[in-house]
Amino acid sequence: MPALIDLRRRIRSVRNTQQVTKAMKSVATAKYKKSQRLVLEARPFWHSMPDHVRALIALAERERHPLLERRPEKKVHVVVITGDKGLCGAFNSKLLAETQAFLREKAGGAEVRLTLIGKKAVNFFKKKTFPVDRAYGDRVDRLRDEDLRTIGRDLVRRFVYHKADAVYVAYNEFKSILAPRITLVQILPILPPPDAAEPALTVPSIEPGLEPMLRSLLPAFVEDQIRHCFFESQAAEQAARMMAMDLATKNADELAGALFLQLNKIRQASITKELLEIMTAVDAMAK
Repeated sequence: MPALIDLRRRIRSVRNTQQVTKAMKSVATAKYKKSQRLVLEARPFWHSMPDHVRALIALAERERHPLLERRPEKKVHVVVITGDKGLCGAFNSKLLAETQAFLREKAGGAEVRLTLIGKKAVNFFKKKTFPVDRAYGDRVDRLRDEDLRTIGRDLVRRFVYHKADAVYVAYNEFKSILAPRITLVQILPILPPPDAAEPALTVPSIEPGLEPMLRSLLPAFVEDQIRHCFFESQAAEQAARMMAMDLATKNADELAGALFLQLNKIRQASITKELLEIMTAVDAMAK
């Protein structure tokens, strides 16, 4: 049996760990509420904007725009969005595993290049064979809107100048507090709606014209999609960390309880042994 002093040290260590996990849960909860509010307030716009853009594309009929051009995928660019830190369950590992499988599939017939957002993604692909064009691996939670717009503009330039034939984003979408959803979405080329083959019966009059509107709207739409994916990932990460730290706190409490029970059993056995020894000595003296 372990000594009482060893058990007391283990209990003290578990309690200290529990205090750390409680503090981390509190921090993650505060960040989660902020990220959740931002995502839920902007989500109606983010989810309706693609339909409006595709409706304009359908109205454009055969008018050409560089971001609408569909080409064979000989050059593929993938943006991978993860967190900077662990202690959030399988949030990062599952995303990186599925992204790795996707990249291997694409690498069979195309050149694959990466843009990495998050220290976990940077460290994971550091020793991989895929070339990395941009990497943001330090304090990703403090990325500014200007940084995200820069990423979007860079992707637009790559597609327009034929350095990429398709652009994908891999990220965790915030679906619920219990489980994020791993999402791989194609943002370039911008695809028309499935029923766009039918010509529009009436085309509304748009000033200054549909082509100038698309010229300014489509690049902004790509930048907004990058922002959407980034903030969804941030909210999902904080929710996963909050749940992981809550579970760790409960597990630490259960472990400390089990150690206390073991400690009490050892103390009770020691007391019983001493009582038996005293009773035996009293009986011996009486005889």
